[in-house]
Amino acid sequence: MTGLVFDQGLFGRLRRDAGGEWTSYVAHGFVRQLGQGVLAKAAFQHFLKQDYLFLIHFARAYALAAVKSDTLEDLRGAAAAVTTIVDVEMPLHVAYCRDWGLDEAQMAAEPEAMETVAYTRFVLDCGLAGDRLDLEVALAPCVVGYAEAVAQLLDDPATLRQGNPYAAWMEAYAGEDYHAAVTAAMARLERIGAARGADARYPHLLKTFVAATRLEAAFWDMGLAAG
Repeated sequence: MTGLVFDQGLFGRLRRDAGGEWTSYVAHGFVRQLGQGVLAKAAFQHFLKQDYLFLIHFARAYALAAVKSDTLEDLRGAAAAVTTIVDVEMPLHVAYCRDWGLDEAQMAAEPEAMETVAYTRFVLDCGLAGDRLDLEVALAPCVVGYAEAVAQLLDDPATLRQGNPYAAWMEAYAGEDYHAAVTAAMARLERIGAARGADARYPHLLKTFVAATRLEAAFWDMGLAAG
């Protein structure tokens, strides 16, 4: 069981109002097959390569968040996120990918799938056209959704725990470090939302959240299609 609470605050409201779009994302077939240990190796390898490229743009999004920050606290948080992604998460991702026969040069040379382009540029556009709150809402489905998807897997009796080739991937998103990042992201969204009038802007924020959720599901569609 996860200690995270997904149904409270601004994030919980967005999640609830996204309805079936959110459910389809966190209970996606890619995730279910991964939990059962039956996901095709080629599907997972393709996902890993595109996820490497995605992380680069994710770091760019947090660099943009620094530009959009109007307090030193938010600036420090954004700067720390860029450092964590570039100097911690990406090296860990590269090391993990080696176990799947992928090296960094190969992943760096991989063409971006259209789903990767669509999602990452959408997030960046939200930040460029809007403010820090718009960007945080666009990022939230990725940051929080992976934690919820894995939490559901670990609560599902159909999930294979022993001998599952994808066990390490699940463990990473169920770990304390990732949960701490998710908790911080939801708290940040709540704080920035209160400061930047989330209630008055809610219809637009929900539209952004739903679009990002659909793009997340499409990213997993992409993985399945490569299997």
